[in-house]
Amino acid sequence: MSDITIIGTGSMARGIASRAVAAGRTVQLLAHEDKAKAEALAAELGGTVTAGVLGDDITGALVVPAVYFDASKAIASQYGDALAGKVYVDITNPVDFSTFDGLAVAAGTSAAEEIQKLTPARVVKAFNTTFGGTLVSGAVSGQELDVLIAGDDEAAVRSVADFVSAASLNAVVVGPLRRAQQLEQTGFLNILLSANDSLPEYQWNSALKFLPAV
Repeated sequence: MSDITIIGTGSMARGIASRAVAAGRTVQLLAHEDKAKAEALAAELGGTVTAGVLGDDITGALVVPAVYFDASKAIASQYGDALAGKVYVDITNPVDFSTFDGLAVAAGTSAAEEIQKLTPARVVKAFNTTFGGTLVSGAVSGQELDVLIAGDDEAAVRSVADFVSAASLNAVVVGPLRRAQQLEQTGFLNILLSANDSLPEYQWNSALKFLPAV
């Protein structure tokens, strides 16, 4: 068994897995297609990380598909009832890549809410407003990253917040799962800033930060 199952081997998978290793958590890393990629990333990360491929039994209590929205929906459907009792951490920003001018979900819903319809797992939204590269170190300009968290199940939200805190990140619980609608719009704005070549200071290495009053 492992603490966290991460599906994918890209930037976000690397970043979240890096924080998991830093937190002393055991990780199951499943490549989307090529197991060799998971094995290479596991060797690079160190810690207690096992490698496999999508379709293997999921051993983590927290399941983090570090993939795009459509792939995440497919994963939820593929595993079906095997996800019952687990916490499914949706990190996606459902960008409409045909226009790059909005989200590919209807108004009044979110990727997280749509995924919850597909799985018996307890879906929690988190990490969609952070970039993979910044998660490797967990900070930008000396400021620990804020991880904004939304979910309907109190115990599931707490488990994600506990992981975030153990990973030396700042957990900010923003409310129920419907707040994912606002988080995904915020994540999209962050992406737009970083994709804008006329804003060189925001090139996938920046972070959103909420500063409390002293």
